[in-house]
Amino acid sequence: MSNVFMKEIKVENAVGMALAHDLTQIIPGEFKGRLFKKGHVISEEDIPKLLDIGKGHIYILDIPEDYIHEDEAAQRMAKAIAGENVYAIGPSEGKITIKSQIQGLLKINEKVIHQINSLTGIALSTLVTNRPVKKNDAVSGVRQIPLILEESIIRQVESICQEHSYIVKVIPFRSLKVGMVTTGSEVYEGRIQDKFGPVVKKKMEDFGSKIVEQCFAPDQSEIIESKIKYFLNQDVDLIIVTGGMSVDPDDRTPLAIKNTGAEIIRYGIPMLPGSMMLVSYYNEIPILGLPGCVMHDPYTSFDVFLPRILAGEKIIEKDIITLGYGGFHTC
Repeated sequence: MSNVFMKEIKVENAVGMALAHDLTQIIPGEFKGRLFKKGHVISEEDIPKLLDIGKGHIYILDIPEDYIHEDEAAQRMAKAIAGENVYAIGPSEGKITIKSQIQGLLKINEKVIHQINSLTGIALSTLVTNRPVKKNDAVSGVRQIPLILEESIIRQVESICQEHSYIVKVIPFRSLKVGMVTTGSEVYEGRIQDKFGPVVKKKMEDFGSKIVEQCFAPDQSEIIESKIKYFLNQDVDLIIVTGGMSVDPDDRTPLAIKNTGAEIIRYGIPMLPGSMMLVSYYNEIPILGLPGCVMHDPYTSFDVFLPRILAGEKIIEKDIITLGYGGFHTC
């Protein structure tokens, strides 16, 4: 910031004057933090402390009419950016942090973020869109870079935001009733223990939804199909079918889902792990075929699409196709 906007005052002559910005104290190995906050009125007792941190002068702002201070700028930008179910805290050192009021799905208007950051002197940073967030999670931060900036730039930010339905918002998760069909003759016959159920149950409960019933079926497409239809008649909101999703000849789950009359959005996801997932809909009810990696990998294609479904979004083919960019994950 140019000193043209400052008046320099010797600390000995500054009693009764307000600081124009925060002052930081650093004691190596002991402390680093704010000694005096912006706006603090200097007293006689403060003078030795100021001299101890090397401040022989303080600065009083002299802001021209067409410029704006960083705190006011951050407040105005945060107000323009913040949408549904988020709130702002600050400013602190010129920055305002935007947090989620609820557990839900974060939505970020990426194009607008880039447009705002193309303006001189603006820093707007966010998490990525479609990320699940918890209550009070920080999702965005905004500030202007210099202490003083032309107000016209802040008005541009406000104008850009007014042209769009949202910039940053959080969509609440719905509490869904979930039916689960676990396939595999080895599980159905009791030869091995089901490992899908506990994993999927926990994921559902973490988002506030519930598996109302889990059925088991051998590797026979007609029986798997009948179990899915059973749940379609039980008024559930989501059906999950686990197992039998690979390319082995005796893996019958994709055929069983198709035979229910469901619309297959995509079988095969360009993400690793989780490429063998199937996404389909019977009318408005999602039917998901989960690959085996869901049992042991902490983050798969299932973790990408589940929060969006719980937020009430319908997965379309474009959502799946574009997942490949950034969709390679290693544990």
